[in-house]
Amino acid sequence: MSASAESVAFPAPVTGSVLPLGDNPVAVLEAAAWAMAAVVSTQRQACTDPLADVLASDPQRTAVLESVGLLQSGPDGYVVHPALVSADPTTARSSVEAKLSSLRQAVSAAASDGSGAPEDGWGAQSDEVLLSQGGASAATGRALATRVVPRLAGAVERLAIEGGRVLDVGTGVGALALAFAEHFPQVRVEGIDILQRALDLGEGELAAADPAVAARVSLRRQDAVDITESGTYHLVWLPAPFLSEAALRAALPRLVAALAPGAWLVTGTNPVPEDALRRSVGRWNAVRGGGNSFDTARMSEELEGLGLEDLATFPTVPGGPVLVAARRPER
Repeated sequence: MSASAESVAFPAPVTGSVLPLGDNPVAVLEAAAWAMAAVVSTQRQACTDPLADVLASDPQRTAVLESVGLLQSGPDGYVVHPALVSADPTTARSSVEAKLSSLRQAVSAAASDGSGAPEDGWGAQSDEVLLSQGGASAATGRALATRVVPRLAGAVERLAIEGGRVLDVGTGVGALALAFAEHFPQVRVEGIDILQRALDLGEGELAAADPAVAARVSLRRQDAVDITESGTYHLVWLPAPFLSEAALRAALPRLVAALAPGAWLVTGTNPVPEDALRRSVGRWNAVRGGGNSFDTARMSEELEGLGLEDLATFPTVPGGPVLVAARRPER
């Protein structure tokens, strides 16, 4: 059976295709975890193989997707819900890595007794989770370099000259820094993080990368609130959801001061979900990771309040992070 990825052709859900919790919601939610595994497994395989072949390769897995309304049988094959497909390979890989990281974090939360989780944050995650998050960050770096930077006034020109400097806050295993350095062969990317174990994993990632690219990436242990450079960086990347609110408020003025005149600060933010489940999960996940609850609108207000201008927002995937960019005035 063939598969169509025409999102405009996807009909309204048929009766029973949504996820009713019924009389035993815990059992249904347990099954939903397996449904998410089917989604990620399918999307991961579809990064390299045609979706029609992927669906045909495992009929039982495909039946799971159909049971939750992500597929519907039509006269010419399956009609695929747009949430199951990505516009391009880069977005697809990023989506898969982000979902894998989320699932692994959920397993970690399930195995925890709840004591000390907010304080432990990312330090409580396994190496596997950190590396998986790095895979998602690498795709973010490529998207940032190819889709966002070209739309920021003067950014490409600044990064195309010798001596351009980029600061990657919360670099983790350095995957985003490497991706960015690969796309801009003149720049030096400096990654900072407070988790030494992530930086140690990052050194392994640098060792496995193209030496010419890795030579322009440096990783160091430093808190964003301790940045002291002034007028130094031509681009600063800030994954805002990963910082606590106190750290974010303390770091933002320092990061703005670290921008060269006319340079851009780009932050990742989370939109406000429409439903109560995703809102509550988002808050819980933020607290467990030592993060904050700033949304796109609030971050935009903060950046404007710090004197940045030319504010612009860039959605990523439906329901996913929204990038907020703002520029330090030339004078």
